[in-house]
Amino acid sequence: KLQSKILILTICAAGIGGTFQYGYNISIINAPTSYIQTFMNETWLERTGAPLESNMILLLWSFTVSAYPLGGLTGAVVAGPMAIMLGRKMSLLLNNVFVIIAAVLSGFSRVAKSFEMIMLSRFFTGVNAGVSMSIQPMYLAESAPKKLRGAVALTSASFTALGLVLGQVVGLRELLGGEESWPFLLASNVVPALIQLTALPWFPESPRYLLIDRGDEESCISALQKLRGNSDLSAELEEMLAEQAAVKGQRAKNPWELFQNPSLRWQLLSIVVLSSAMQLCGNDSMYFYAAYVFKEAGIPQDKIPYVVIGTGSCELITSVTCNMVIDYAGRRPLLLGGYILMAVWAVVFMVALSQQSQVGWMPYLSMACIFAYILSFGIGPAGVTGVLPTEVFDQMSRPAAYMICGSLLWFNLFLVGTAFPFIVKSLAHFCYIPFLMVCICTALYVGFFLPETKGKSFLEISEEFKKRNFRAPTRAGCYKGPEEIKSTTL
Repeated sequence: KLQSKILILTICAAGIGGTFQYGYNISIINAPTSYIQTFMNETWLERTGAPLESNMILLLWSFTVSAYPLGGLTGAVVAGPMAIMLGRKMSLLLNNVFVIIAAVLSGFSRVAKSFEMIMLSRFFTGVNAGVSMSIQPMYLAESAPKKLRGAVALTSASFTALGLVLGQVVGLRELLGGEESWPFLLASNVVPALIQLTALPWFPESPRYLLIDRGDEESCISALQKLRGNSDLSAELEEMLAEQAAVKGQRAKNPWELFQNPSLRWQLLSIVVLSSAMQLCGNDSMYFYAAYVFKEAGIPQDKIPYVVIGTGSCELITSVTCNMVIDYAGRRPLLLGGYILMAVWAVVFMVALSQQSQVGWMPYLSMACIFAYILSFGIGPAGVTGVLPTEVFDQMSRPAAYMICGSLLWFNLFLVGTAFPFIVKSLAHFCYIPFLMVCICTALYVGFFLPETKGKSFLEISEEFKKRNFRAPTRAGCYKGPEEIKSTTL
């Protein structure tokens, strides 16, 4: 059908220059680490006549790496105002300017003999990722029909995983990961940006944004017709008009206003818990351990980059699978299952690490744990977390909710990146205890407090949360189990 083709193409056009860039830019920096550090040392030697000490090189390198989450945090903060003032589609298009600046800076850094240009380039790629991580799921969830909303918004996670894998592939020595070609590797992120700038202008703006924010019913109907084809739009339009009436006279909210509003208490708590848990659950730290564990398992050093591609592929496979089942299984089971499985694998992984030198087959168990942990993360937490702010907040609160979500996501990424080496140093093989606690607490929160949003309209979800926010707190109230169990709890 033509309309589903338009929706699929809109998803691809938004994704390729959107969350794809987040995954891609996280992984392309790993391959040329040693070459960039050598370049820093040589540049300094040329400027001052003295080489850099090793701890100074490490410090400059950590500045370069942490410029990315810092840029991401900046991007998350500007994403809200951009989405309100420019619209969802225009914000995504304008966002490519940051990547083009970054590609120019990193591409010419060696010619200009300036490692500061690489740091600045990482900051701008971070800003781009921060904006797209917030606006892309919002744009897609607002453009999708109700029955496909979860699957469509979840494609953001699939594009992140695809970017991660492609970044690992392009970073191989045989492609752009060699000593001569690393500036091209860092500048290669300009290609997805150019693809998006060419493709996205042909597709419609979010119909919800056009009707509710702009009050432009004609453009909204035209956008819906493009996305849905000849199917009957009256029910969907009626639902949107009801939502428009519900927020009539309101203006887009600021993040601090969400904290002051008692009617948004549970929605806010839910996205704060889930956005923080997404980075604090230790999934990214598994990539940190991957190379060490694979080496212990007897994989030759020069073959490890190929096996690491397997870990990225795991995340891609599960996020695509999750895409297919989210609108059948629902959001809660996927989140709950993901965090419970991660807690189990964290325990097995710590036991395997502690017995690595005593038992011959333990390195293989550690290796299996890395794959299992990343698969469990991909099942639910990776994708569902990005869908929820769109579903649990109304049109006026949504951009501010994504600003809070994005800021937490990037701040925690920075926190884990900075703290993890110290956690490893102090807890050694038991370094996953903090992550285990996060997984258990999040699973409990989802199990007891998070309502299911599958197949419900935005207004129905708002009503459900309204009941939760304005009722007398009772212990039985937050449990949605069978009646008999409820009475025994009482």
